[in-house]
Amino acid sequence: MSQGIIPIKEQRQHKGWMMTQTWEHLLFAHWAVSPDQVRSLIPAGLELDTYGGHAWISVIPFLLTGVRLRRLFPVPYVTSFPEINVRTYVKAGEKAGVYFLSLDTSHLLVTKIAKYWYQLPYYPARMDFRAEQNQIDFQSQRLSARGASPVFHGSYWPVSEPILARSGTLEHWLTERYTLYCQCKRTNQLHYADVYHEPWLLQTAAARFRENSMPMPFSLDVKEQPDLMLYARGVQSFVWPLQKLISSTQGENSR
Repeated sequence: MSQGIIPIKEQRQHKGWMMTQTWEHLLFAHWAVSPDQVRSLIPAGLELDTYGGHAWISVIPFLLTGVRLRRLFPVPYVTSFPEINVRTYVKAGEKAGVYFLSLDTSHLLVTKIAKYWYQLPYYPARMDFRAEQNQIDFQSQRLSARGASPVFHGSYWPVSEPILARSGTLEHWLTERYTLYCQCKRTNQLHYADVYHEPWLLQTAAARFRENSMPMPFSLDVKEQPDLMLYARGVQSFVWPLQKLISSTQGENSR
């Protein structure tokens, strides 16, 4: 495991996971937006989660390494690749989580597998990831045959010592989430998957955005500069299989 990644010392305690992957060199770029801008982007059955009266949109570039299914070994050169996602924050009942608006990666096979297994809106992209000293340079352009393709081109780096976010803070609210929600396009059924990793060690980040049109497809009115930027060296994560989300209404109807 790469130096600086928080290890999972007792994997045997985390039974039932289907996939493990390590997320490295993450930039969490967060924008506060009006809830009215975001509500129509999430499916019925999920509640938009807010902090300080705002909905939040995050653009997160990072490097994925060590991707493997349970009981299988990683395949060299196949399991290390860049990714960038756009997400917002939702909950179902009292269970807070994230809802991905888009995920772009340079690995075409992963794009197909993730769409099938996790019903996530993955897109193929042309990407370049470079880590030089304390700075990350990240470039991504979606491979799209229709109209303008979303682009991210920027550099980012940490400017503070790493700390654990305190419960109740915005930093904690944005990052310490352990459930992803998605909707099956074929059936419109909502699903969720639980995720486990050690708490994030976060650092304040600085960045230069040469171009960032990742929020463009969603008609979001975001400022050029994020309201909050955080950097994390990385964590190893464990992802559980998808499960159907049964609302209280659905549960009553099924009895």
